Amino acid sequence: MLIRSTWTLTVDAFTTLPKTYQLALSKQLHAQAGLDFGNESIPSVTYSGISGRDSSVEDFITFSPDEFYTLSLNGLNEPASKAIEALDLSEHLEFLGARFKVINREDEATSYEALYHRFVADEPEPVRRLAFSFSTPTAFSQHRTYLPLPVPTLMFHSWLERWNHFSPVYLGADELIEYFGGSIALSRHRIQTRSYSLDRGFVTGFTGTVNLKVLRHSDPLLANVAELLANYAQFVGTGIKTRLGMGETVLNTERNLSNLKQDL
Repeated sequence: MLIRSTWTLTVDAFTTLPKTYQLALSKQLHAQAGLDFGNESIPSVTYSGISGRDSSVEDFITFSPDEFYTLSLNGLNEPASKAIEALDLSEHLEFLGARFKVINREDEATSYEALYHRFVADEPEPVRRLAFSFSTPTAFSQHRTYLPLPVPTLMFHSWLERWNHFSPVYLGADELIEYFGGSIALSRHRIQTRSYSLDRGFVTGFTGTVNLKVLRHSDPLLANVAELLANYAQFVGTGIKTRLGMGETVLNTERNLSNLKQDL
């Protein structure tokens, strides 16, 4: 089972938090849901932080009573998904002295098997263009540094590693990434770098839009596997520190996952 739960939030007055609030909020949500935090080699939960129009001054971020904000939690296996599904934030979310009003919740759920059948086993016509939006800073680990660039092979490696870890349907490993490297190209992007504050410093990542092109010579089956992983990215996120709010990923293609509940 996979789930993406999204809460819509508001504040009654201007509310200021330190930019490092992400760790405290993520830990609190994990605790409320009864989920492990920090002991998994690959986290079974990803998290968006609080997204929406805010303002930043030095080390602080301010949320406005005139805006709507969203908060998402994604479960990548059955226990995590069930725990998120059962999580009740009640009418208010309070942490670090801030108080957000919860006005709506939406759940999107599916399974690894359903995704595989939809995009691969049913042999749909391959999609040749994949358009992504990265709404929170995204970066990749490179030895002792972080790379804030949308390199296609690094994107697919990130998704494939998590898919193979959690899914009962194994897709392949290095040979698949090597194939994608010769068959999928970055066609255009409009990105900028942003610093993401953590308790011990910050990480530089990119946000914005990225378009990939699946080249015409590519095998139709493997093109469908690429689309499968691109859709999976909406649950798993991209790159590093997705448990702390980095790497939130949205995909726009000719096909989408607008009616995921029908797959259960």
